[in-house]
This record gives sequence, C-alpha cells and structure tokens, in this order.
Amino acid sequence: MNKKKRSIVTIGVFDGVHIGHRAVIKRTVDRAKAVGAISIVVTFDPHPLKVLGGKHLAPSLMSLKHRVNAIRGLGAEKVIVMKFDKRLSMMEPGHFIENIIRKKLNAAEIFIGEDFRFGKGAGADIKDLRRIGTRAGLKVHPVKAVKRGGRIVSSSEIRRLIVSGKTKEASGLLGRPFSILGTVVPGARLARALGYPTANINPHHEAMPPSGVYAVMVKFNKKLFKGVMNIGVRPTFYDHGRDVEPSIEVHIFGFRGNIYGKDLEIVFVNRMRAEKKFNTIDSLIEQVKDDVSQAENFLIG
Repeated sequence: MNKKKRSIVTIGVFDGVHIGHRAVIKRTVDRAKAVGAISIVVTFDPHPLKVLGGKHLAPSLMSLKHRVNAIRGLGAEKVIVMKFDKRLSMMEPGHFIENIIRKKLNAAEIFIGEDFRFGKGAGADIKDLRRIGTRAGLKVHPVKAVKRGGRIVSSSEIRRLIVSGKTKEASGLLGRPFSILGTVVPGARLARALGYPTANINPHHEAMPPSGVYAVMVKFNKKLFKGVMNIGVRPTFYDHGRDVEPSIEVHIFGFRGNIYGKDLEIVFVNRMRAEKKFNTIDSLIEQVKDDVSQAENFLIG
C-alpha cells in the first residue's frame, strides 16, 4: 500500500453483510471517494466469539470467502482480514487504534456502528474510540443502527429467520436475496439414476434453512442458471437416525459440464415443499418431475 495516501476505514465482523452493515460500509466507501482516499474494510476471522467462547456462540451466516466477496461488491477498495486470536483479543484499545488503524493503514477517518466495542475484553466503546481517535488524529463517525419494524437489524435475528425457513424475510434484512456458497463434491449419484443429475454441495456456511425442496438461482462463472434444490436426508433411499446431517443437492436446468471442485452460489427464491418419504421410486420420480415444473414456472417471473 502507498502509505502516503490516506484511507477511510471501517471495522467489524459484518457477518451476513446485512443492511445495517451495508450502511456503514457505504458511508465509508462514499467518503473515501469524496476525499480521494482509499476505502478499507477491516474484518475478523474466526468470529471473536469462537475464540473467546462466548455464551451466545451461534452458526455464522456467511463463510469468509462469501463475506469478503459481498463487501467488495459494495465498492470497498481493500478488505483486510485480521486473524482473531487470544493475542489480538488482549490488545489494548489504544494500541489497536493508534498503531494498526492509524499508522499501518494510514487512516484519517473511521466509520463505525454506534454499538461497536473493541479492545481487551471488548471493554472499549464509541466514547473511548472518540477519545483515542482525537489523540491519534483520527476522525470518528458513528453510524446509527438500522431498524426495521422498530427493531435493530442484527445477524442474530437474520439467523433465526433462516433456520426457521423464513428466507424471504431474511432477504429483506440482508438487503439482497439470501444465498449460500458451497463447493461441488462427489455424491451417491442417486438423482442421476432418476434422470435428474444434481450437483452435491458442501456448504461453506453454518446457518442453513430447514430441509425441503426450493426453487433457486445458481451463480457460476458470473452467469445465472435456474434450478431446483433439495436439502434433506433422502428418506426414500435411507433409513436414517435423527442426527444425520442433511445433504444439499441442486439440479441446474439445462446445464452440462464437469463442475466438481467448483464453487456455486445458490440463491433461494421459494420453498416449495417439505421433504418426504415415498413408497416407490416411481412415485418419487413423478414428484421430482412436478418439482422441476413448479420451479420452472415460479422462476419465469
């Protein structure tokens, strides 16, 4: 980095990159453009609660790769991922701001959510940041939390909506359609034998919607494809116990090609039905045909 060019910075985990996060990042990007500075987003991995063992540890909404891509999509020139470990968690607030944010990143201004806490034991708040910033020559801009329905938009609320299957409501708080990023891996080829080959997905995410059949859009190589996805334990073929982790399979309409090892982003459009067990393979095939037809009709609009 050219240290002579100043930067405008924001800091946060930004899990989900929801509309509240987007507001902070957009202010940072817009300000940097206005003053001819570099816009920098500093985020952390793993999530601090995973290191500190917080009581409210919960599944992440996005993988690191998906999160970074989403942040870059908002126009940030640089995304810096800081490894969050015990050493960083014990760093004094003043040292973090003065030596890393101010000196290393040559930050002139910082935009931050008004509830942001940082430093040793997360003991510093926005008042401390203002005091440290004044001493370091760093201008601090608190950004008010975004509310919907009188409630502050939060990653925890979005997570609750996703795991309960309310993906449309989650999309509204995310400011974009809810999607997952995952890698295509070899599967049992059961769907291929039924005449509907699928890509088996190893998701990078932890928070997942419930089992069922979904109409989806699939992003691959900057192109969009229509498809239908099943999340579940395939009860027609397997007599599983209760604790089996669901598989994720997506049938991409009209797609041909070897995509093993490739990443797909799957955008949830509509949950069509719950997963169910069929008495015969023929009845399952008829249902799959109907699922594909319904998804195609749904995705026309």
